[in-house]
Amino acid sequence: MLNQPLLTDLRLLVEVIRYRSFVRTAAELGMSPSYVSKRIGILEETLGVRVLHRTSRRVSPTSHGEKAYEWARNILADVQQLQDALAEDTTEPQGRLRVSSSFRLGRNHVAPAISLLAKRYPKLEISLTVLDRPVDLLSEGLDLDIRVGDVPEPHLIAHRIAQSYRILCAAPSYIERHGAPTQLSDLVRHSCLVFRERDQPFGTWRFKGPKGLESAKVTGALTTNNNDIIHQWALDGHGIIRAAAWDCAQSLRKGRLIEILPAYRWPADVWAVTAGRLTQSAKLGVCVHFLQEQLAVGPHALWPAPDGQGS
Repeated sequence: MLNQPLLTDLRLLVEVIRYRSFVRTAAELGMSPSYVSKRIGILEETLGVRVLHRTSRRVSPTSHGEKAYEWARNILADVQQLQDALAEDTTEPQGRLRVSSSFRLGRNHVAPAISLLAKRYPKLEISLTVLDRPVDLLSEGLDLDIRVGDVPEPHLIAHRIAQSYRILCAAPSYIERHGAPTQLSDLVRHSCLVFRERDQPFGTWRFKGPKGLESAKVTGALTTNNNDIIHQWALDGHGIIRAAAWDCAQSLRKGRLIEILPAYRWPADVWAVTAGRLTQSAKLGVCVHFLQEQLAVGPHALWPAPDGQGS
């Protein structure tokens, strides 16, 4: 009888090819690099082919490895669906969930909501990654991405968490020094704090206003790839920001920021993005529905928009 590859070894292969490193794979999974290398060697012996090219700095898949990677992903996905289908017969979802989100949304809202989710369903193993860049669910091994703005990938499924939009605002100290723009074309003469947003071209702000779709080229002395920094610079009076209404509503209420050009806004709904339908995974369905509840009401809800429209 032929030896059959173990599911654990197929999982290791997927992770090693994803990270291109035994060391990083071992660190992510809490194993030793030597153990990971040993198991991949056993897998190669079982399959009868070499699946990885090894160098002193990184590993990369061979042509056989690429084929094995695709098969392994499909096999593991089928096994996961089997486990999820069986879990639906139990009263408690279980298994591993890999979730990603942007820094401010993830830290201020998603993380505390997931903390409550973990308490309610202790058999779930949840990993949350926060980063301000687009993610690829499939290649990065993620189950769920909580994001703001459009979902352009046709192969992904978007589940709306909350309706929202981006607004323009600045600190009172900035407006006192430079005045407030009265029309969209005035932005070119102002210092704008530019952030490389997930769904926006850098240095271009788009809006829906009285004339429909409009855009403005913006520049400023300060730019960053971190939303926390952008927000703090705005509070310090360095310029105008375009931010989600829920993200700056508290500062607006306290008078630390003032909305400008309120006729110009840009849709920025919050979405839970998955590669498959929620009916195919009990744990994913529970997580998405829980986030929809927690981010709508309660202590971790997204701040309502200043005029009460949306979240």
